[in-house]
Amino acid sequence: MTLPELHERLLSWATAASRQADLLAARADHFGRYGEPHEEDQSYERRMNGMLDFYVYEWRPTPMAPTTLERFLAAEGAGLLPADHATLAGLVAQRRGLFEVKKLQPGQVTVADVFTGERLAVAERRQVVGLERGDLLEARLLPFEGQLVFSGAFLYHPREAQGLILAEVKRLKKLAGKAGRPDPGSFLATLSRMAFKLERYRNVKLEAIYDFTAEPRAITPRLVVRR
Repeated sequence: MTLPELHERLLSWATAASRQADLLAARADHFGRYGEPHEEDQSYERRMNGMLDFYVYEWRPTPMAPTTLERFLAAEGAGLLPADHATLAGLVAQRRGLFEVKKLQPGQVTVADVFTGERLAVAERRQVVGLERGDLLEARLLPFEGQLVFSGAFLYHPREAQGLILAEVKRLKKLAGKAGRPDPGSFLATLSRMAFKLERYRNVKLEAIYDFTAEPRAITPRLVVRR
């Protein structure tokens, strides 16, 4: 099977009626931290994909419990072809993070993890419309056939906010010190809520939304150009 076909089989199992309680618990957990989208939101589909990715790859009903993917492999693995089983087992090593686009080539996007600086080559046959060098995006990278590919869940942050975001990453890394490491998950949740505000409140200045200070500045309307 292709990776999308395997993903659909995994999702079909994970969202079956017998596992609806797990799905709802994961949804409440994810949207409680990231913000819940409505169908009229421009980012609705991407955010729903992000929630399903979280449910499949990260969510655990208890801290030591297996993920949904791990439970699927335990329950259905024996019925999979060896190659398909190996592909799904490899997805356990997926990674989510905030990445800066460093290089765009036909069939490949080179990104850097903003917290670690690690550069990663991601296979991407599609032309991602509007993606440019220097862009910041939250993405999940899936290992497949010896390379990394993007999952279907992206969250972009405006270019005007890049300086503010990277400055906060630098501050968090300095605060953590050489022996520590900031919590990327909490930071990604904060960014998601900020992106939501920017999407929904177009009369608020970007600098007031992407404000990482303990006591945010007063919100000042920003000019909206209507076309």
